[in-house]
Amino acid sequence: MSRADRNERIGLFQSGGVSSQAVGVWLHESSAPTRHYIADIGQSDRAEVNALASSLRAFGAEVTFVDLRPSMAAVASDLLRYQARHDGGYWNTTGAARFVLVSELAPLMRADGCQAFAHGCVGGGNDQRRFARYGAQVAPELSVIEPWTIPQALGRFPDREAMLKAVVEHDLHLDRGSGAERSTDANLAGSSHESAELEDLETPVTRLDPRWSEWPRQTAAEPETVTVTFRDGRVADVNGSGPDPVEWMTRANDIGARHGIWLRDVVERRIIGTVCRGIYEAPGLELLDHAWTRILQTALDAAGRELYDRMAAVLGSAMYEARWLEPAARAARDAIDRLVGEVSGSVTLSVHRGVVHVEGTKVADGVVQQTRFGSGGNRWSEAPLLSTTGGGSDA
Repeated sequence: MSRADRNERIGLFQSGGVSSQAVGVWLHESSAPTRHYIADIGQSDRAEVNALASSLRAFGAEVTFVDLRPSMAAVASDLLRYQARHDGGYWNTTGAARFVLVSELAPLMRADGCQAFAHGCVGGGNDQRRFARYGAQVAPELSVIEPWTIPQALGRFPDREAMLKAVVEHDLHLDRGSGAERSTDANLAGSSHESAELEDLETPVTRLDPRWSEWPRQTAAEPETVTVTFRDGRVADVNGSGPDPVEWMTRANDIGARHGIWLRDVVERRIIGTVCRGIYEAPGLELLDHAWTRILQTALDAAGRELYDRMAAVLGSAMYEARWLEPAARAARDAIDRLVGEVSGSVTLSVHRGVVHVEGTKVADGVVQQTRFGSGGNRWSEAPLLSTTGGGSDA
């Protein structure tokens, strides 16, 4: 829509970043009745999220807080199960967050009497399209306000420096990864990093300031052993975490972050056909991927793995392009579910200064294993693959 209708009640997706905070200021100055919806999707600790809510209430805003960590963890589990990655192995953590936010908050906005929703995403970018596509599917009766395509909003805030000035003047609590020259979009599955400096392809990635993680050179001198257990094609435990996805995702994030296993630096092809540099931090998914890849290799035959990889590519594009709810994506998930729905086992990893080695694998059922030296070295023998140990590296 071209502007915010003063008589239309608006639900604002409020992340605490400088852009969404500035949208809140603009709507307030426009006298548009607005409620800020803050979701805890694992982007920060609860104290940070509470500080954001408190500053908005002090500003005079209506605020609704929702704990969406379980929903975010469930989608992170899907990203792993379906290997739903984009160019260069990016785990689609930002696209996944948009799916969670719209799916969970748009119906709540509608129930609260909102006629429209607004967000602070960059005009002409991927996220603008993601919000629009999921909004049309989940809550089509809500119109969409895209402030950074609206002349009045752009006139008030021509750049991020002006946004930051207003946020500071109103004493609004700002996410620590957001500023005039920097943006960090974070959730339980991972975070993206953007800045004027990092957009330059000649800038070394080491100029990045990670949100959670350590660089390999900063990590402990001694390796750590991690055992990941899978049941029916999903993570069931990470070093004693138990099966709760929030718990095992948090545990995996902590391990990957402190051992320097987290980084993807890619030049990605975007929805509108352009390319841009993307720098992503996903310590938990990067760690768990080593274990899940080994399970897939032991549990699926050649034809099954080929089909899995084809469907994974479909799902990687679907999450990136906000087509996760469309028929092709549903069919691809059904196909992978048939392939891995009964796959169980465990993988023991050694993690050390950015490197992951597979130390041992146990599978409840899998492809028949063929050995030579276990049969004397002069003939091959076959046996059900119940366990393999040592020797391998998925680093």
